[in-house]
Amino acid sequence: MTSSGVRFVPWTLPEAPSEQEAEAKLHQEGYESFRWHDVPGVEYPRHRHEYDECLWILKGEITFNIPAAAGVPSVSQTFSLKPGDRLYLPARTAHTAIVPDAAGVTYLVGQKKSS
Repeated sequence: MTSSGVRFVPWTLPEAPSEQEAEAKLHQEGYESFRWHDVPGVEYPRHRHEYDECLWILKGEITFNIPAAAGVPSVSQTFSLKPGDRLYLPARTAHTAIVPDAAGVTYLVGQKKSS
């Protein structure tokens, strides 16, 4: 967990969870979820969402950047996510994302109203 509320949860087991296992866990945590796929080289410009979001990587890689903001955090944060890794983004957290040129990425997007 970071002081901005962004939380990175690395996967430490040899095999990433199945899509069904990850989806069940997200639903248990109160998220509605859907599967998303990005092709190699996709770049998402800086944006934010009006809901809490959890991104759970199933296959491939993606890198998220949380730009520095006035206040906390005082420096930008970068998270490179691989299969099994999760990134929790509180509502209204500005972020960018890029999919490396060598691989596409498939992930679950969990969304819920901000608490």
